[in-house]
Amino acid sequence: MLNGTTAFSGFSTNDVSKAKAFYADTLGLNVTEEMGALNLRFPNGHTVFIYPKGDDHQPATYTTLNFEVDDIEAAVDDLVAGGVTFERYPEMTGQDERGIVHDEGPAIAWFKDPAGNILSLIKTS
Repeated sequence: MLNGTTAFSGFSTNDVSKAKAFYADTLGLNVTEEMGALNLRFPNGHTVFIYPKGDDHQPATYTTLNFEVDDIEAAVDDLVAGGVTFERYPEMTGQDERGIVHDEGPAIAWFKDPAGNILSLIKTS
């Protein structure tokens, strides 16, 4: 029934201006603002809608957005240099000093946006 449609994903933020600065300036993404919400536009045609939720915003407890990278170590270093802090999960085995997990599938490292939503870098094969 929906096979021929397009789709996009979305999640909320408690501060659109902070989110816009983070996604555009810190992460370097193509961000547009329309009617008080944000659209992230990716080269492959995928879009992500970030909408304001205000005081009742609850950060996602799951990874909302994964960024595929060829060199995860360099990507982590670049984001750390830009002020991003990577999450450390004590229950994760194989997580190195940078926060990259190497031994449970493809290498992955998690960080949060200003609203507390979880994002990741994941190494492409």
